[in-house]
Amino acid sequence: MARSQGVTLRPFEQIVTEYGPLVLRVCRAVVGPVDAEDAWSETFLAALRAYPELPEDTRVEAWLVTVAHRKALDVARANARRPVAVEELPEPPPRTAPGPHGGAGPYAADGRPECWDGDLWDALKALPPRQRYALAYHYLVGLPYKEIAALTGGSTDAARRAAADGVKSLRRSLQARTHETGEAR
Repeated sequence: MARSQGVTLRPFEQIVTEYGPLVLRVCRAVVGPVDAEDAWSETFLAALRAYPELPEDTRVEAWLVTVAHRKALDVARANARRPVAVEELPEPPPRTAPGPHGGAGPYAADGRPECWDGDLWDALKALPPRQRYALAYHYLVGLPYKEIAALTGGSTDAARRAAADGVKSLRRSLQARTHETGEAR
């Protein structure tokens, strides 16, 4: 559907401000905290180019999630092809230390990757991609399963099943980790 004469677009800056945090959550869920900001930038660069031609009846949120999903996958593919050389692996930070951006440790409210609970991210990384995407898109973004199915390919029931299986796997994994360390969650 073409844009009608006289219909003006919201300034793109407002789109970035409103949907930036949501897009970052999608990128983190797909590629992890290290590469999420690159995927976020790529998402909004691509969106900026396409935004003027966007049909007026498009749901901007769903469109941006689609762009973010695809750009995050591009970043993941590019990183898989890139060699990584390090002399020595750094020690991981203690999980009980305060986060660098305020807040108390791994549960800091600002959502920065450095403040993520490492156990949760490790458990998410271990999930099959479809389960991880279904969880992220449904629980972090709030997309209905029908839209998740369109993004990831497959049926609405398959998306619902992937999310349910992902939650079950996360619970099992986090309970096992809690049992191993003796920490209460």
